[in-house]
Amino acid sequence: MSPPPKSVLATIRGIATSLAPRLIEIRRHIHGFPELSGQEWQTSAYVAGVLSSCGLTVREAVGKTGVVGDWGTADTPFLGVRADLDALPIQEAAPVEYRSRIPGVMHACGHDVHTTVALGTAMVLAALPEPLPGRVRFLFQPAEETAQGARWMIEDGALEQVMAVLGLHVWPALPGGTIGIRYGALTAAADELDLTILGESGHGARPHEAIDAVWIAAQVIANLQQAISRTQNPLRPVVLTIGKIQGGQAPNVIADQVRLWGTVRSLHPETRAQLPQWIEGIVQNTCATYRARYTLQYKTGVPGVHNDPHLTQLVEQSARTAWGAERVQILTEPSLGAEDFALYLERVPGTMFRLGTGIPGQPYYSLHHPKFTVDETAILTGVVTMATTVWNFWQQKMAQSS
Repeated sequence: MSPPPKSVLATIRGIATSLAPRLIEIRRHIHGFPELSGQEWQTSAYVAGVLSSCGLTVREAVGKTGVVGDWGTADTPFLGVRADLDALPIQEAAPVEYRSRIPGVMHACGHDVHTTVALGTAMVLAALPEPLPGRVRFLFQPAEETAQGARWMIEDGALEQVMAVLGLHVWPALPGGTIGIRYGALTAAADELDLTILGESGHGARPHEAIDAVWIAAQVIANLQQAISRTQNPLRPVVLTIGKIQGGQAPNVIADQVRLWGTVRSLHPETRAQLPQWIEGIVQNTCATYRARYTLQYKTGVPGVHNDPHLTQLVEQSARTAWGAERVQILTEPSLGAEDFALYLERVPGTMFRLGTGIPGQPYYSLHHPKFTVDETAILTGVVTMATTVWNFWQQKMAQSS
């Protein structure tokens, strides 16, 4: 792929730079009024207003509370650019003047930045003096945090005529303004389990006359964790976390029932496919040893994000052209976090890059932390990178068809 003409890149950077103060205002507005998954009505209305003011064709209430904005008049399919809208049920503790005004709700995962970068990309493309040789569809998706929004958007036809999709995610471990590129697996598949251990109640002083569901649940947890290290391929990581336990009635009564909820993360599809049977086998053997019964529900969640190599290379080369090699890092490790961006990739090729948001000279707080903050100068980096990638994508398609 040849780099874009210097005049085009200079125009993209010039427009984006002139928009930078406005983009920070947009981000701070969204940050100040966060909304939980499936409740993003005000955020969606705000996004729709910005898109409409730029001349995009806008559809609201797509995927319940999502927004779709189309740009371009060429007779082509669409290149998708996806951003997520929702916030988290976290009370913000970051010492910033624009902190959340909604008690107990916060943009602690950077979705306000994702939305702003996508809006900025739309604003830049709409302002280009030279028409884009293809069409772009901006997908502003609700409910990423509950892993439902991508499915809602797809069911509402958001991917119709879309041939590929681009996304980004802030990454506080990278310095602000850095672009992180990951080839192959970026995130893990995330499944859920709901397990109930069924014993028999009895007096706390006479455990031999009961079947202690609490103790057996502890054995199940320990056996699962130990078995991972000895029966799963260490080069294909599996993380199983029991995050909630509920059971028992009184301190001196042996519990007859304990319910456990957990998350199961994995990177390799072959490993993921055998995990339900593997987990149930350990639960079954442990319960049988101590005369307990059990019920187990294993819920398959979102798959892992596996970046398309050609689109990933396109983003890498676009970022290098825009910012220089020193601002681009190749990430050697995936994350065991989950992203429902993966559901789009089951239907079309796509890639997601990391946008560094670490503030120079300050320790960073991780995603989902109440003190999570970002280096807002990274917004410009994200907009220029995304807009340049979109331009290069369509230039490449034109060259291939000529």
